[in-house]
This record gives sequence, structure tokens and C-alpha cells, in this order.
Amino acid sequence: MRRTLILTLWLVADLAAFLLAYALSYVLRVGPILSTDFPLNPYLQVAAVVAPLWLLVLVSAKSFSLFADQRSLRQVASLAYAAVVGAALFALGYYFAFGLFFSRLLLAMALVFTFIMSLLIHWLFDAWRRSFLRHDPPVYPTLIVGLTRESKALIERLNGMRSPFRPVAILDGRGTKETEVDGVPVLGRLNLLEETIAQKKITHLIQCSDLEQSINLLSACRSRGLTYMMLPSVLGIIGDEERVEMLEGLPVTIVEPASRAWWRKAF
Repeated sequence: MRRTLILTLWLVADLAAFLLAYALSYVLRVGPILSTDFPLNPYLQVAAVVAPLWLLVLVSAKSFSLFADQRSLRQVASLAYAAVVGAALFALGYYFAFGLFFSRLLLAMALVFTFIMSLLIHWLFDAWRRSFLRHDPPVYPTLIVGLTRESKALIERLNGMRSPFRPVAILDGRGTKETEVDGVPVLGRLNLLEETIAQKKITHLIQCSDLEQSINLLSACRSRGLTYMMLPSVLGIIGDEERVEMLEGLPVTIVEPASRAWWRKAF
């Protein structure tokens, strides 16, 4: 319910921001008094038709992901790209409907305002959805399997960044004397897996150790409809240079050399 509410409000806010950006550009370029040579109504009609197409561009770029960091360079670039596409669609739409568009400056202003407004909205929703989704009871209660240095760092990062993935329990295959990590209780060994999933209403499971238990954990997630995730360190991959990409339609894990230049990683 909370997820649906956030996404609905987010889409409506972005749609309103697009229309407001084009209306503000008209007022600043043409003036507060409506022009007879360039009337407002046809202008806004085209903007209203283009706005849903602009939203589709954002959706295709996964700009409304509840798990993506909206302040990342990838997300900012997606918003800039969508603003450019929106301006291009508006120019084409106006040309085919009413003839040649008279002001390139107005179009440039609308592009800039669209980018700025959508950027502010996405940053505001990013902060709101983190608190809203983590509030008791959390929408995505997460189970951590394995108590290691990497899992402790993961828990601290998820809590510190107020991630929608809220760790609510820890299970360790070998047992441990520790009782909690950053406020998250250690409930025991993996023999409590089924009980913990049911009691804590787990939606996501992150495996941080015990590679030999991977098949059992994955089977438990599949049988209960949970999302299964694994830290690269479980496979012996240590570092920040790994990522998952598609190779001819199949997912593969890629580990880049640490010395590779950042600009080469983008291609």
C-alpha cells in the first residue's frame, strides 16, 4: 500500500512539474499578458500530450525505482536525458499540430526548468520514501544470513543510508556469541530460518556467508516468494569493481581491474 502510494504521488508530481516547467517558460519568454500571435492554449495542449510520453521515458530509465539512489550520477543523467527527449517531442508535436515553433529560447528554458524541477522532486521523494518505507512495520523487512565483517558493514550502511531494505534479523550458520549488530538482533542459527521468515514477515534475504547453504536458502526464498540476494564476498570476490550485466541476453558477474580508468568503465 505504501509502495503504491509513493509511486502514484511521485508520478503525479513529475507530471505536474513538466506542465509547470513549460507554463513558467511561456510566462517568462512571452510575458504575463497572453499573446495573440502565440496563444497559450495550443501550447499547453501539446505539453499535456507530451507529458505522459516524457513519463514513459523516465519509467524506461528506471528513474522511479524505490531502491535506486536518486542523487547518483546515473539517475541525474537519466533526468537530463528525459528533459532533452521531452523538449524534442514537444517541438515535433507543436510543429505537426500548429506549424513551426517560433522560439528556440523558450524551448531551451522549458528543457532547463524540466530538468531542475524533476531533479528537485526526485531528491525530495528519495528522502521521503526512505523514511516512509522503513517506518514500523517496514515494507521490506530483510533477513541477513551470516555474521561477517562484510555483513556488519552492510547492515551499518543500510541503516545509515536509511535504505528501504531494513534489516530486522540475523542468522548465522555457525553460531555466534554476539546478540545484535547496529540494533539488529542475532536470533540464532539457520535451523530457525523458517520460523524467522514467518515471524518477521521477511520479504528479502541477503546471504553474506555460508556458501554451502546457497541452494537451501534459494529454495526457501523461492518457496515463500522472497527476493534472494548474495554479497560478492560469499564467492570470494572482494572489492568494489564487480557488477552484473547482460552478455548476449544472459546475466553475468563482471569483475573489473581496480586500476581501470573510470571513463573506460562507462563503455
